[in-house]
Amino acid sequence: MSTLIRRAAAKLRPNMFLNYAVWIFTRPDSLALGSTSIRWSHHHRSLRIRPLKNSKRLSTVRRRSHREVYTLVVLFLSLLFKFYESNLRFVRSGELVNRISMMPSSAEIIQAMDEISDTVCSVVDSAELCRHTHPDREFVEEANKASMRINEYLHYLNTNHTLYAAVKRAEQDDHLLTKESHRAAHNLRIDFEKGGIHLSSASRIPKQIHHLLTPIHRFTSGTSGGSLGSWSNMKEKGFRIITEPRNLVSVLHWVADDEVRKMAYIQGNSVPRANLKVLDELIAARHELSQIMGYKSYAEFVVKQNLASSPEVVMSFLCEMSEMIRPKADQEFETIRNFKREKCGQRCIDLEPWDETYYTGMMKSSAHNLDSSIVASYFPLRQCIEGLKVLVKSLFGATFHNVPMAPGESWHPEVLKLSLRHPEEGDLGYLYLDLYSRKGKYPGCANFAIKGGRRISETEYQLPVVALVCNFSGSNSSNVRLNHWEVETLFHEFGHALHSLLSRTDFQHFSGTRVVLDFAETPSNLFEYYAWDYRVLRTFAKHHSTGEIIPEKLVTSMLGARDMFAATELQRQVFYALVDQTLFGEQQASSRDTSSIVADLKRQYTSWKHVEGTHWQIRFSHLVNYGAGYYSYLYARCFAATIWKKLCQEDPLSLSTGTSLRTKLLQHGGAKEPSEMLNDLVGEGIVRYCNEGIVPDMTGFMDELRLVEDQQATKR
Repeated sequence: MSTLIRRAAAKLRPNMFLNYAVWIFTRPDSLALGSTSIRWSHHHRSLRIRPLKNSKRLSTVRRRSHREVYTLVVLFLSLLFKFYESNLRFVRSGELVNRISMMPSSAEIIQAMDEISDTVCSVVDSAELCRHTHPDREFVEEANKASMRINEYLHYLNTNHTLYAAVKRAEQDDHLLTKESHRAAHNLRIDFEKGGIHLSSASRIPKQIHHLLTPIHRFTSGTSGGSLGSWSNMKEKGFRIITEPRNLVSVLHWVADDEVRKMAYIQGNSVPRANLKVLDELIAARHELSQIMGYKSYAEFVVKQNLASSPEVVMSFLCEMSEMIRPKADQEFETIRNFKREKCGQRCIDLEPWDETYYTGMMKSSAHNLDSSIVASYFPLRQCIEGLKVLVKSLFGATFHNVPMAPGESWHPEVLKLSLRHPEEGDLGYLYLDLYSRKGKYPGCANFAIKGGRRISETEYQLPVVALVCNFSGSNSSNVRLNHWEVETLFHEFGHALHSLLSRTDFQHFSGTRVVLDFAETPSNLFEYYAWDYRVLRTFAKHHSTGEIIPEKLVTSMLGARDMFAATELQRQVFYALVDQTLFGEQQASSRDTSSIVADLKRQYTSWKHVEGTHWQIRFSHLVNYGAGYYSYLYARCFAATIWKKLCQEDPLSLSTGTSLRTKLLQHGGAKEPSEMLNDLVGEGIVRYCNEGIVPDMTGFMDELRLVEDQQATKR
């Protein structure tokens, strides 16, 4: 037994290790062997491998508690791979496939596949959390190996025509008892077909997919963390700046010397230059993949199963939004340029891209008299956590309770575990909070699903388990104070967590955030509104030393600063989405380089000039993580704006508001059509139908930014 396995085993209760060891040694046929599909998770980071559902039912295997899942993942996987060959022989023998295909009812087939999916997801998702949070590099390395090697188990099932036929038969079976069962069967078939199993040359598709996706890892490794830290020597100014995103933001925001900002902007948007070639390879590879699969473009491949349904619908939505905001964005541009001229006098020639952050920051501070340190003094992290508790108590009648962790359950001493408990329903789910920065930890904020909710029987439900991971500076909540952007981010991720915790789907395949991509960010964007509403803030935002409730005047100033250049920021997001759709759209001019495409789009759809020699796209990691899906953020903002205006704004903390959110939206996860849930929640009009696709109504969002009324006033 390796050192790592011995160390893991030493942390467990003796019978826990014995049971697991006996299970793996004696029951190779009971292992969680599932099928997999390539899915773009809303979460974060990189391509996620989302397991599907295949194998015999695990009724003979004792059910693991949520406490054991994370602790045992490395031990489980280490032992698992020692028996890789014998288990793979079992899978390929056909016995596993035959057991599922010979099940007497379609309902049993779907249920069996979901059970296997649940077990595999517990392993894969726990490994994903381990990879990004565990302080011990041995555990991280083992989790990395697990994430890669488990897919070898899944390859055979993912291309198995017998299983595919069973799923197709189940989808066509009128005896499936519920709409959710039919939806599960349909989604399973689609997932199989995303792997090319329905094509005549299916036997060669998996190899090509693996080959074509190779550039993803190279691009990701070239844009994450410290790998961007190449040095730029600014000798004439005596500056030496690391072209890492956080450093660049600080330079562009605070440095008064425009030449320094210019050099930082150009250098920061020109490295790593090697990514230009990698991006070209990635675009070409995805285009080839899409054509193999029978699609015109990678954008069509991605968007087909989403609400939008086609790239044409997405482009129509983006162009319409661009046209609506352009007058206000142009006006804001002129305001910034005039301010710069007032400050610089005759030497000011024009407004440059490296001027935007510096001058807008100065204008916001001047107009609203804001001091970021004063704002942060009202947001101690411990109080922000209390704010999350206020939300669930007021909206859902539920409370968070600290839960002691079993030996070895926690991966770091600062991790906190909470149970979400309802007075009548009991425990609803479990939430781990890992909020502080540390070396080697995932650098951003994200929500990790550890276990999805699902119905086990008429009387038993598997509770969801999630981890909310952030990187707030400090070591404990007593001295950590957040800027308001961090508060907003915390509430955003908490929205994702609640989507999982309050989900009550029959199948884990639909649990929580497992929804179509262009709907997934809706709950999280909705909960951002709670971080800005004074009626909510006054319940928890209190001065760290005096206990004074945050003044309403200060919140009004914060809102004013937020909205001051809203059209400019929204125009930028539309531009990002247009770049994403265009690069992964139909390759009509494959000889054109990505930089010229980006330059043309910036000139056409923004108020700002393109700087020759810069390659902004090589650091836009969303092209990898959410290729052809960036528009989803704008869909979500429109949906959330309408929900807030029609349902939440009048009384954001009422139990009736929360009951509607829970019963008509959050509890359904992906088990119902998003358009059906949205219409049920706020009434007709929140969605529009366009060329067989669905787009959000923009009225609420535009009203919020005061774009419509400003344009009408201009016309008068």
